[in-house]
Amino acid sequence: MRLIMAKVLLIDDDEALAPPLAQYLARFDFELVSAVRPSEGLQRLESEAFDALILDGMLPEMDGLEFCRRLRAGEEAWRLIPVLMLSARGDLTDRVVGLELGADDYLAKPFEPRELAARLQSLLRRAGLRTKVDEGAVAAAATSSTERTPVARLRHFEGLTIDMDRREVSNTGGALPELTSMEYELLLMLASEPGRVFSRDEILNHLRGQEADIYTRSVDILVSRLRKKLAPLDAVKTLRNAGYCLALAPASAAAAAKASTSS
Repeated sequence: MRLIMAKVLLIDDDEALAPPLAQYLARFDFELVSAVRPSEGLQRLESEAFDALILDGMLPEMDGLEFCRRLRAGEEAWRLIPVLMLSARGDLTDRVVGLELGADDYLAKPFEPRELAARLQSLLRRAGLRTKVDEGAVAAAATSSTERTPVARLRHFEGLTIDMDRREVSNTGGALPELTSMEYELLLMLASEPGRVFSRDEILNHLRGQEADIYTRSVDILVSRLRKKLAPLDAVKTLRNAGYCLALAPASAAAAAKASTSS
């Protein structure tokens, strides 16, 4: 096994936080880079590539919610960076607004460093970043790639195709707006059993790895964002007091073969 370092940007005006946190996260193969002001954070993003962002809610110049909004409306590469927001208040309103603006997870201060590391690992798994690589398997894959054409992992539904290798979603009209990591994982979960109703608790436990409590409202927000991006398809159905399901039937074998050929 060879460890691959994931690079994380921390934007927090508490200068005493970064050094011990960087030392701790290094145990989990994270390289932590810090900025104490949003303007410094933007400069870092413009000059360096990051795998994830830890963003404090209370910052000088602009608060974390405004920074997150600008990030998601900014350069294309920034829109897919997983964002973990921190807040000393941690109330429900902050969490809901943060999710609405594109944050992928939320952690209240004070926090346990081990929980922060676990949440980062979860975000990166959702984003498709491998933090550990079996060198033998990679070498074998590199050798075999010269002998055969790799087959894309595609899932086809009526009017919708999910490319699980590229983590892209398209409809009959072409590519759809880019999904955040949580939106993509939600779609993938619903698509695993089309027509099955997943409760809010099941969705939360799948996406966050924790019991659902006051965060239930965040599922509704996430579903709403996903619906807008999948429009005009009426892909996600709500069953009152039950949950959500994918309302698209799997494409027929012939239609799937045709879609694979044209993609």
